Amino acid sequence: MLTCSNRQTEEQLLQLTAEESGCPYKRKREEVTPQDRGDGALCTRGVKKAKYLRLRKQSLELKSCDSGVGDLYETPSPASVTRRAVPAAAYDLCPKISHRLGLQNFRDYGEECYIFKKGLEKKYLAARCMANQPQLQPESRCKLISWLIPVHRHFSLGFESLCLTVSILDRFLSCTPVAIDCFQLVGVTSLLIACKQVETRPPRVKQLLALCCNNFSREQLCNLECIILLKLQFQLGAPTINYFLQHFSLRELTDGEPSEVELCQASKSLAFAKGVAELSLADYAFNEYPPSLMAFCCLALAKRMLCQEGSAGMQVNDYADSELQECMTKIDLLVSLNKDSLQRLLPEDMPVMAMDVEN
Repeated sequence: MLTCSNRQTEEQLLQLTAEESGCPYKRKREEVTPQDRGDGALCTRGVKKAKYLRLRKQSLELKSCDSGVGDLYETPSPASVTRRAVPAAAYDLCPKISHRLGLQNFRDYGEECYIFKKGLEKKYLAARCMANQPQLQPESRCKLISWLIPVHRHFSLGFESLCLTVSILDRFLSCTPVAIDCFQLVGVTSLLIACKQVETRPPRVKQLLALCCNNFSREQLCNLECIILLKLQFQLGAPTINYFLQHFSLRELTDGEPSEVELCQASKSLAFAKGVAELSLADYAFNEYPPSLMAFCCLALAKRMLCQEGSAGMQVNDYADSELQECMTKIDLLVSLNKDSLQRLLPEDMPVMAMDVEN
């Protein structure tokens, strides 16, 4: 069982990784003399300059690293971390949906990418991941993800990062028993790994630890990051709900040149479906459904609540009618019971209370 008290040290993990790769753990630096280089007496001064420049470059690279191994930034406390303001134009996706989602690229490669991602679903699906957890309950997972949602919004991260975080978390829980005392650390470490795959500026280690009230050390997070990567065999390219939501939205816009009204409707339904999908990530009842099925049902519900016509852009024969109906019923119930929470996940121009789920 993974606990926070008996984890291997960072040096042991690096030593183990070096032995497995067949490389020595430490390599002695070779001294290069001017005679070896054949530059004569004039190169002595150049060697000294190169030496100091190299040390200075290494120092700068170490300070600019956002991984657990080289994070030397000063981290403010959670109260002093200022959230980057999201401009109102960020929610107005109507005029630029074709540029933002790459409509032309979708026409060329969309179906090939969809077939590839669809074939990876079963490989990365961690259904019933809490079955082998002796100390954790589905309520614990719900609380952790419900806490990670505002954390990912606190750093203004994308929805893809959150979806990938939940995927990494569930896959790790499905293969490794976790103690309750370090479950929160597993959550923030999964978030850090996901952000390194997606974001250009992932959160820093000390910022994540500060949001955990400094209950964990930097060394613990670094070691756990190595353990998660080894357990998942560095396979992190899981298809997410976010990808299928974008795919189904774009599929409806490939017939001819879409008008501004069609772009606006597609943008609103996509934003609404992302809010519903974000709400479903914390519910363990949806853990067994593939992300493509969840994306289809969330987008279909969004179109129905926004009184938009048209299908969700996916063939009905991809799933059985009974499976679609079962998932849709659960999502309808989820939205009905969590309208207040859903309102906080949507743009301000989408009042959920004025919409009828049974519309």
